[in-house]
Amino acid sequence: MNILHISFECYPIAKVGGLADVVSALPKYQNTHTTDTSVIIPFYKNEFTKGAIYESVHKSTVFMRDTDYSYSVEKVNSPDLGFTTYLVYVEGLLDRPNVYNYEDDAERSIIFQLVVLDWLNTKAGIPDIIHCHDHHTGLIPFLMAHGDPYTQLRDIPTVLTIHNAQYQGKLSYDKLGCLPSFDKNKIGLLDWDQLINPLASAIKCASRVTAVSKSYMLELQERANGLEGLLRQEKDKCVGILNGIDLDTWNTETDPMVIQNYKISNVVSGRKENKKWLCDNFGFDINKPLFGFIGRLVGEKGADLLPEIVQEAYDVNHIDASLLILGSGNKDTEERLTLLKEKYSGLYNTFIGYDEKLSHIVYAGADFLLMPSRVEPCGLNQMYALRYGSIPIVRRTGGLRDTVIDIGDNGFGICHDQASVWDVCYSMKRAVSLYEDQGKYREIQKQIMEIDHSWERSAKEYKRIYELLIPN
Repeated sequence: MNILHISFECYPIAKVGGLADVVSALPKYQNTHTTDTSVIIPFYKNEFTKGAIYESVHKSTVFMRDTDYSYSVEKVNSPDLGFTTYLVYVEGLLDRPNVYNYEDDAERSIIFQLVVLDWLNTKAGIPDIIHCHDHHTGLIPFLMAHGDPYTQLRDIPTVLTIHNAQYQGKLSYDKLGCLPSFDKNKIGLLDWDQLINPLASAIKCASRVTAVSKSYMLELQERANGLEGLLRQEKDKCVGILNGIDLDTWNTETDPMVIQNYKISNVVSGRKENKKWLCDNFGFDINKPLFGFIGRLVGEKGADLLPEIVQEAYDVNHIDASLLILGSGNKDTEERLTLLKEKYSGLYNTFIGYDEKLSHIVYAGADFLLMPSRVEPCGLNQMYALRYGSIPIVRRTGGLRDTVIDIGDNGFGICHDQASVWDVCYSMKRAVSLYEDQGKYREIQKQIMEIDHSWERSAKEYKRIYELLIPN
């Protein structure tokens, strides 16, 4: 079985969020003696690509609107990735340092998809399954089924995975000229709410649709940024499959990014060294419980609540604990969090930006991880925290509901129902009480490190879907 994953992100080449982690781990776990899995993403001018060695496997041109664009497909010669990886290079469009946030992102995503399809048209070995990830690849199922240049790709089954339905890649109809000719009787398959909607189109056209947790798939039928009715209509081909984590990368015994490696038998001493490093570098008292937050500073993650949480935690609830926030995003939230550093010096600090090494140390050193998310399709951070012995504090939504059980229900985490300042502060007070009972805290800490959230199970579920789609 030959599987091709198409995505805009893949760790360690290009990462903005959890999409990159999934697209780097799932293919690796799918690669077996009976399955050959590969990934194709855009070329980004960054540290990884500057140091990589390539083999050019295809060069040609594609036509978009009024212009012929030369492109190349470059194979990355790096066995460390665990799967074959291809990068799409288009000078001026797909050769930039950042993944998103350019004015012509629509054209960039369209040209990427056109190149992938053009390459597949000429490729000797056509994949058995095309697996698309999020709206950046959402036009591919439609074009494979109805685009005039791609008739030989008609019978290849397609799978769409929705990582976050809040982002749909909506396009005005003036972008229609960017697409190749297609059966105009099928134009309704592109449309949603009088716009070209790549995510909606993929939901309509893909052979199967998956979401990154069972609870999130159910939630999407009620709240999907306008796509609820469509997902209810297509529910028979939809399934939720919980993401996993890469146990080779997220391994406390071998992780090169942490200050000291450890395992369950020496978790106390090992984690203490990581916590000590955090406390020394951010001005905390190592004897106090340490809360961490890692993530994008956006409303979906509940990050807009964080400045008020900081003030309520210390001024109103008098919580005797430290809090470290790592992330970037909304500029107003960044500024408000930064301004609080002086007032709560010794108790609170923040690192504005993204730092992979620091995030690993936070998982390995913080006693608790805050995830007050409004939307969390799956969530990987709570799985990393569990793996590293940091107890997650989560709002019951999406994959957080599927992976964290409250200690009050004979579980191992701390859960709340609302994305509110009061709920988070109350949960922090519960966490401090748990921390003060060191016997129970250590017992839970060892328990959570043994929970299996590897990709093995999820990879098998995807394989079952693939096998159902491939003709005998």
